[in-house]
Amino acid sequence: MEKKYDLDMSNNYDILLCDLDAFFASVEQLDDPGLRGKPVIIGGSPEGRGVVSTCSYEARKYGVRSAMPMKKAVSLCPHATIVRGRMWRYKEMADRVMKTLEMFTPLIEVVSIDEAYLAVPSGNGLKTAQNIRQIIKEELALPISIGVSTNKLLAKISCEMAKPDNIGTLFPEDVIQLLWPKSIRSLPGIGPATESNLNQLGIKTVGELAVFPLQTLVRVIGQHASVIHGYANGIDNRPIEHDTEAKSISEETTFPQDIYDNETIKAVLMELACGVGYRLRRSNFLSRTITLKLRYSDFRTITRAKTFPDPIDSDNQIYQCASQLFNKHKGLPPWRLIGLQASTLERGRQLSLLQPSDIEKKEKILTETRDSLHLKYGSEVIFQANRLKKK
Repeated sequence: MEKKYDLDMSNNYDILLCDLDAFFASVEQLDDPGLRGKPVIIGGSPEGRGVVSTCSYEARKYGVRSAMPMKKAVSLCPHATIVRGRMWRYKEMADRVMKTLEMFTPLIEVVSIDEAYLAVPSGNGLKTAQNIRQIIKEELALPISIGVSTNKLLAKISCEMAKPDNIGTLFPEDVIQLLWPKSIRSLPGIGPATESNLNQLGIKTVGELAVFPLQTLVRVIGQHASVIHGYANGIDNRPIEHDTEAKSISEETTFPQDIYDNETIKAVLMELACGVGYRLRRSNFLSRTITLKLRYSDFRTITRAKTFPDPIDSDNQIYQCASQLFNKHKGLPPWRLIGLQASTLERGRQLSLLQPSDIEKKEKILTETRDSLHLKYGSEVIFQANRLKKK
């Protein structure tokens, strides 16, 4: 049975954001002591269209960043160790971290494999963060940064301020002193385009944004202005949401630079479809509804969905659906983010009265083989040739 906690973000709770630092790279350095203290880059092949999934802090000193083309990363840090990734191992360690978090509260919102929000009774946040960090370091030997506040926004920002491997706090009474002097880019939802528009109004710091007339902001950048104006004042009413049963499986990519090219989008869609399909099969789920998410450079976001009469879990079916939705609803470039979601989930596998065709049999064998390799060696060991398309 599904149970959902939808917490009122009042003073009844402290909110923690727990973020495992350079998680994949940290696991690799944990398992191979020879990599400790050295630059490590996780990602695809430098010979193809591989991108950096994550990297160690030692590699970041050379300018290597997530989502950067692997070719560029290697040119910046040629002596780094390149690791293709072992998703099964990262998932294993993430599960152990999650079990640790569950010792402190059932009110957990998982953001990604290496990041989660927690709600604990008001006044207990800092002590809880200290205890969590101590256990994670002593029992799992992983670096973790934790931000503590009274809402998601301030917990997120304080976590970023604490990195790497530390604890930070940012409570509402500290907003003027600690948050207002920062650049507006430190707020979520402000990218290059919005930053440029705000700069034209003479707004460069969070404090300048916080006191700027809201009505003028709305005229310049639209309704999104009310959200970021609230953020600048430390206001965030988003609830902590916790589901004991998954309602959807999704993956998305935010591009480091706006994308204008359709073929690049299609290559990323293929990668996302393979990721969603793999997670469906691993969880023994099928999906009836596939949703495409597109965000443009001005932060306008659309979602478009298609529902199937029979549930699916095939990478190819998911990709074909996503590709059709993109072709129909893509609008004008550039695009800033693209995502896929599988919802209306069903457990188990339906039996068909019809004999599968030879093509279906071959696809099933190929999918099972790819999933086995994915589980053992990571997502980059084998992938669709579509991902190698160039402009």
